Amino acid sequence: MQESAFLELVIPFKDKVYRLAKRFLVSNDEAEDATQELILKLWKNKDNLNKYKNVEAYAMTMTKNYCLDQLKSKRADNLTLVHSNYANGDTSLEKEVELKDSVNNVHQIIECLTEQQKLIIQLRDIEEYDFDEIAKIVGIKPTAIRVALSRARKTVREQLIKKHQYGIS
Repeated sequence: MQESAFLELVIPFKDKVYRLAKRFLVSNDEAEDATQELILKLWKNKDNLNKYKNVEAYAMTMTKNYCLDQLKSKRADNLTLVHSNYANGDTSLEKEVELKDSVNNVHQIIECLTEQQKLIIQLRDIEEYDFDEIAKIVGIKPTAIRVALSRARKTVREQLIKKHQYGIS
């Protein structure tokens, strides 16, 4: 495979790989290293990529596995799951603080979910993958993904409601 063909294949989902790695590894540097490592592995295996129906799903699976390996390693003591896509400059300071608090609350609640639920929420709600693609990445059936996603969303919703209604009788 030529370099240009490889780049055309990999570049469209490079940012998704980075965001997934950032979800797992927190640090921008760690996520960049993971992304670079994945692209290097894909480059080394470029001649065999055409055997995969969905190279993007394959790359996301590789990213997930790489990040899990990093989290299990000795360096993982300092790593946690975090993600923030919030940025809006047109809001008042009060509204901005309120929105950041809400985003932080959601992040804290997501932290309490199972690893599988965290991954599924990331892939479905942040990266907007369909259920079949998530099934290939995670290695479980689409119906199990729907159930896990539904339970995760329900937990997040219930915990947010509980947090917002605290002290209100």
